[in-house]
Amino acid sequence: MTLTVWLSLLAICLLGAMSPGPSLAMIAKHSLAGGRTHGLVAAWSHAIGIGLYAFVTIIGLAVVLEQSPMLFKGISYAGAGYLAYLGYNALRSKGGVAAKLESGERMSYWQSAREAFLLSILSPKIALFFIALFSQFIALGNDLSSQMILVATPWIVDGLWYTFITFILSSPLVVDRIRSKAQLIDRLSGVVLILLAIRVVVTA
Repeated sequence: MTLTVWLSLLAICLLGAMSPGPSLAMIAKHSLAGGRTHGLVAAWSHAIGIGLYAFVTIIGLAVVLEQSPMLFKGISYAGAGYLAYLGYNALRSKGGVAAKLESGERMSYWQSAREAFLLSILSPKIALFFIALFSQFIALGNDLSSQMILVATPWIVDGLWYTFITFILSSPLVVDRIRSKAQLIDRLSGVVLILLAIRVVVTA
């Protein structure tokens, strides 16, 4: 893989990671409610899901999904259901930022890891990214070293981006300012997640 091709891949992965969506809301929730370590656990669990998508795209999942509309619809509907579930809980502040800050309850690292990983695996937006954009690079690198770079690049970019987000959101100054608005954040994120779920169902 040439440097030019890798830089193109890097740019696309950065744009994909930085685009706002449910992943950002998820990392924000765990960073604010659980603290920096929980945010980092969520960030890299999400990144593991991204790396897994990159790996299975290389071994042919993108082609399978493109040629099997029913399978892609199944993944889309499962992702929509998970987004709706997260949105419903956020609207009720159940397990959200407000509930955790008010009660002082500590969420488990497993909860942070599970929610972030499932969100990345079940996200139709991420599946579309790998089908439409990432898969174009597969033919450009058939040797083992290129394939390792193809898997590592989106995985590391995603992990580092959400690590950066975690460090910003988990700083004491930010947490103190957000504490009084935690319930509003839950409500807004709940509405956004449910709207995203509806959009997935409508466009699937």
